[in-house]
Amino acid sequence: MPEHTVRVVLADDQPLIRAGIAALLTGDPGDPIEVVGEAGDGAAAVALVRTERPDVVLMDLRMPGTDGLAATRAIRSDPVCAGIAILMLTTFDSDPEITGALRVGADGYLLKDLTPERLRASVRAAARGEPVLAPDVARRLMAHAATSAPRPDQRLDRLTARELEVLCEVARGDDNPRIARTLYLSPETVRTYVSRILTKLDARSRADLVAIAHRAGLG
Repeated sequence: MPEHTVRVVLADDQPLIRAGIAALLTGDPGDPIEVVGEAGDGAAAVALVRTERPDVVLMDLRMPGTDGLAATRAIRSDPVCAGIAILMLTTFDSDPEITGALRVGADGYLLKDLTPERLRASVRAAARGEPVLAPDVARRLMAHAATSAPRPDQRLDRLTARELEVLCEVARGDDNPRIARTLYLSPETVRTYVSRILTKLDARSRADLVAIAHRAGLG
């Protein structure tokens, strides 16, 4: 039985790229994903997201005028857009661009060399509230965390022991069902814990939690 339809907004300054991504997303009738709008720059993307309220935004990083980072920041600061997942989809994979995207609230960072199957799976994972990182990007973040001295974060003192356990599992990139199995909890309980952790740490997304945990030496 097919999963529920995920509604997506595409933001990319190249019409041909947008058309290709849309075709890849919607090409499998057994995996329903609907592209509800397309934008050629960040400002248009923000306006479209406010109107359509999609489940997921696929955001290019570099666009004329308002770029992907500024657009992501604007969406994250708008209460009307709460709960909308934002995935950066780009060809740029430098550390400043990756960390910059996560810092402004992106839920994931994908590179345009991924397969159609991986793209659809990533969109669905983001719609479920899971962090999504391209393998090369995840390795970069882990390598950076491994070579950087942990930095104390006083916000972690706000967490209970159980919340810290959940945060450590999130930092490893596990989704809610896997965390539930590891910690002998229900997925609904894990979802509640993650929501509390986001609030207590003033974090914007699960990807932000991953960054916080790695900087503090967790995970």
